[in-house]
Amino acid sequence: MFALTSPFVGVSFCVVTSKPRPSRRGVSITAQAVDKSLAPATTRVAPKVPEGTPVVPPQDLSYRPRRNRRSSTVREAFRETILTPANFIYPIFVHDDSDEDVPILSMPGQSRLSFSKGMLAKVREARAAGVNQVVVFPKTPDNLKTATAEEAFNPNGLAQRSISLLKDTFPDLEVYTDVALDPYNTMGHDGMVRSDGVIMNDETVYYLCKQAVSQARAGADVISPSDMMDGRVGAIREALDAEGFTNVAIMSYTAKYNSAYYGPFRDALASAPRPGSEEWKIPKDKAEYQMDPANFRECLREAALDEAEGADIMMVKPAGAYLDIIRALKDSTTLPISAYQVSGEYSMLKAAAAAGYLNEKDAVLESLIAIKRAGADLTLSYYAVDAAKWLDEPSRKW
Repeated sequence: MFALTSPFVGVSFCVVTSKPRPSRRGVSITAQAVDKSLAPATTRVAPKVPEGTPVVPPQDLSYRPRRNRRSSTVREAFRETILTPANFIYPIFVHDDSDEDVPILSMPGQSRLSFSKGMLAKVREARAAGVNQVVVFPKTPDNLKTATAEEAFNPNGLAQRSISLLKDTFPDLEVYTDVALDPYNTMGHDGMVRSDGVIMNDETVYYLCKQAVSQARAGADVISPSDMMDGRVGAIREALDAEGFTNVAIMSYTAKYNSAYYGPFRDALASAPRPGSEEWKIPKDKAEYQMDPANFRECLREAALDEAEGADIMMVKPAGAYLDIIRALKDSTTLPISAYQVSGEYSMLKAAAAAGYLNEKDAVLESLIAIKRAGADLTLSYYAVDAAKWLDEPSRKW
């Protein structure tokens, strides 16, 4: 046993030694006394350790990864994934039943925004926080819904009017749309439903093309087919180009899974599948066209098809439970990847925070950084505005 002198003022300690042991680097591992004359005088004081802490010789480690995590300055310098408001797309629900916003009970903090007032106010708030991308979801009145969903391409429909008003008010706002028939369909499916319960593919795609063109005419920047019909990306690209909308992009819902996390969204738009009957069967879920949550390789096939058909951005939905799928798409293409942190993910975080189980801000930002780290260039999130504000705080973690 011998005493060691620390470079810190007035600190010494004892080390129990045995025979020097050779290291992998050919240097004997022994404790050595520190000569204070080899360093400038300092007023720093060594930190205290708990009583009973053993004194041991240093481990023979060539690499100590913690050296690169030792301070906030170093951690920030080496951070591999940076989250900014530019990464966010804010989904907004719009209605035209009154001038009042209508809270969505299953999504605390979110509302169906009134077309005349609330929508513009919320988008102003988002832009002030640095979020300049939105996707519009209209709440279609039941009296306008039909089995074939013609309201989807009404040039004066709520979606089209919302797009136009947003672009008139905020010309540099990036407006994304939703292309699918479920908000307009009396049966609650993304496509037309045959009496035997089969979702009709090609007939649905024909109407999706009309819907996409009507949205482009209204001023949409990015068309987002969420329906998962076969061949719809190529058909929509052809339809847009034929109408002169060659600069309107397509963000395809490439890997959209038949997930249990969509419930609150369907509450917001009253777009859940309806009960069928003996005369007209209606599938209870969307397993016939959305992807099986058990499948991985299938997403690679969908991605190859969407890219070949002309998609500009490919999406994974949901996000949090499908980080492996985000990474798979990121590694399989040079196209940008987006991911949708869906309503169920949002509501679970809200519920846990309300119960005091989680710190909401920290948990939300961690979830968003994980989505980006997995490979998402864009994230659709109902937390987009809040997250942008949190990222602007001086004490921000990310």
